[in-house]
Amino acid sequence: MRKYIAELIGTFALVFCGTGAIVINQESGGAVTHAGIAITFGLIVMSMIYALGNVSGAHINPAVSIAFTIAGKFPVRKLTPYIIAQLIGALLASFTLKILFPANQYLGATIPAGSDMQSFVLKLLLTFFLMLVILNVAHGSKEQGMFAGLAIGGVVALEAMFAGPICGASMNPARSIGPALISMNLQSLWLYIAAPIVGACAAVPVYNYIKEKE
Repeated sequence: MRKYIAELIGTFALVFCGTGAIVINQESGGAVTHAGIAITFGLIVMSMIYALGNVSGAHINPAVSIAFTIAGKFPVRKLTPYIIAQLIGALLASFTLKILFPANQYLGATIPAGSDMQSFVLKLLLTFFLMLVILNVAHGSKEQGMFAGLAIGGVVALEAMFAGPICGASMNPARSIGPALISMNLQSLWLYIAAPIVGACAAVPVYNYIKEKE
C-alpha cells in the first residue's frame, strides 16, 4: 500500500504542478511562459523521482509501468493497482485545479494543434525516447540513483520544450486523462492514451537488443 500511495502522490504532484503551470500561465497572461511550463514538468518529474524512487520506483506514468512489466522488470500483479493509483492522483490534481481556477476551460488538457495523426506520431516517438532513457538509468523497475532524476526530468523538459506547442508533449496517459475528464474536453483523448503506451512498449525490444551483447 505504501507504493500505491507513493504513486498516487507522485502523479498528483506531476499533474498539479505541470498542468497547474499551464493554467496559471493562461490566468496570468503568459507570465509563466512556454519555457517555464516545460521546465516545470521536468523539475517536478525529477523531484518526485528523488523523493519517491526508493519507495515505488516513481513510475507516475501508466505507460512506464506497462513497459516495465513487458520488460520483465515489474510484477504483473502490481500493474493494475499502480495504474489505478496513478489515475486517482491525476484526477485529484485536476479536480483541485478546477476548484482553484473554476473559470479555466481546459485545465491543461492536451489537445492537438494539428491533425490527430501528427500528434500520435510525435507522442509515440517522444515516449519511445523517454522510455529508452528510463530503461537505461532505472534500477530494475525503480527510477532511482544519483543521475536518474536528472536524466529523466531533463528528457521530459526537453520534449515538452520543443513538441509541447503541437501535441502537448504528454508522454503520460494519466497526465492527459486527469484534466480531460475533469474539464470534459475528451476530443482526441484516445491518442494521448494509445500513443504513449505504444511508444514506451516499443522501446523495450530496442533496449534489449542494444544491451544484448553486454
